[in-house]
Amino acid sequence: MTSSPLNFYTRVDRALRDPALGAAMERATKKLVSGREAGMAAFPEADAVRDHARRIRAHTIGKLGHYLRQFETAVHARGGHVHWAETAEQAVAIVAEIASQHGVRTAVKSKSMVSEEIDLNAALARAGVDVLETDLGEFIVQVDKDHPSHIVAPIIHKNRHDIAKSFRGLGATDDDVIDVPQMTAFARRLLRAGFLKADMGISGGNFGVAETGSLCICTNEGNGRLTTTLPRVHVALMGIERLVPTLSDLDVMLQLLGRSATGQKLTVYTNIISGPRRGAQGATGATGATGAQGAQGAQGAQGAAESDGPEHLHIVLVDNGRSGLLGGELAEILYCIRCGACLNACPVYQQVGGHAYGSVYPGPVGAVLTPGLRGLAGWEELPQASSLCGACREICPVRIDIPRMLLSLRAESTRLRLTPAWATFGLWLLGRLAVRPRAFRGAQRLAARATRLLARDGWIRKLPGHLSAWTRQRDFPAFASETFMQRWERRGR
Repeated sequence: MTSSPLNFYTRVDRALRDPALGAAMERATKKLVSGREAGMAAFPEADAVRDHARRIRAHTIGKLGHYLRQFETAVHARGGHVHWAETAEQAVAIVAEIASQHGVRTAVKSKSMVSEEIDLNAALARAGVDVLETDLGEFIVQVDKDHPSHIVAPIIHKNRHDIAKSFRGLGATDDDVIDVPQMTAFARRLLRAGFLKADMGISGGNFGVAETGSLCICTNEGNGRLTTTLPRVHVALMGIERLVPTLSDLDVMLQLLGRSATGQKLTVYTNIISGPRRGAQGATGATGATGAQGAQGAQGAQGAAESDGPEHLHIVLVDNGRSGLLGGELAEILYCIRCGACLNACPVYQQVGGHAYGSVYPGPVGAVLTPGLRGLAGWEELPQASSLCGACREICPVRIDIPRMLLSLRAESTRLRLTPAWATFGLWLLGRLAVRPRAFRGAQRLAARATRLLARDGWIRKLPGHLSAWTRQRDFPAFASETFMQRWERRGR
């Protein structure tokens, strides 16, 4: 996960000048927000469940070492393998080594943010493994040599005309791209061939259950099940924070994940996977089950050898900076369940989209997580990309206080002298004036006169110097001739 070579403000400026992107973002985020509101409105226990979910996440992160060890033991008991990756480089090396050991030449991949974080596809390509993205959105992104712009909806920045153009490059005819169902059918034909010849399936993991060693994978497309059951090797990538202690705790999270992401009561495919298929390499796990059936299998049901499922299951637990957040100001960001609700509600994300953030994790969660994992240097602009309106905190299913952490990162940026010199000087000057009432009132009078000189009809169309970034997008009001305190005193008299 590296910073974009373009300056953050350049990326933002490009996004704001793209009317097609603006229309796509407005349409998609409004639909997602309204879906979430409807889903929560029909869920009378929502507030109590959100409070309970927050307690579960806080408890889990507070005892993460214990639950990671428990999870590893349970996975091994079911015939799976656990690998520990401290860095992104170690994670890709582990997956490449697994591919080499099993003679893998082709792999299919279900949606995984961690795989994007560690740039897995490029690393496997260098190792001679062809990787096919099978989530429809991720597939389109791969075809376009693009990157996802949303945690849940990777092509939120594209419309159907963009996608039709991409598919024509793959040989689609006019009949194949006449409407959305036809485009989906065209992609399905291509992807099915990939599933049937793949040696390895790569997935993420929405949650890992410590007591059973189970993986829970939630998708709205059948590609997740095909990825984890058809190939002979299944590799799952998961951040170390994505654990819940028990299946009962998983139930709480699932009640919130779908509703917060899209308004659904439950994602269409909610899979609980426990080990490779029974009878493969002596494994005793249960694979591919859903709901109560999956819970029964996860709790250790023994049975005859299974004909479906992978022969080998490898789970790669990725740290990549996460352990450095534990016990610190930003530890709360590890509570995140990746529903994407904060992105949809954020007025900044709604305007600029995900690519402007220059990171795998965009929006409010990314503005905290990315500098938290990678350090502020190179990412110091992200905590500034917020109005601090609190919409992200209000909509978060586990009530993460993102504004508090953004302020903490802004303060740290100042301490590290990463803030632009003009802004640092301005804040220093404000601090000096704010504790000197007479000087502050004088500065107010001076600012009011200066802004009125620059204004036309009460509005400034172009501010000088660095302040011009504001007026490139909207006008700035001239200061009132009478301050609030002056008006208060006059009203008192």
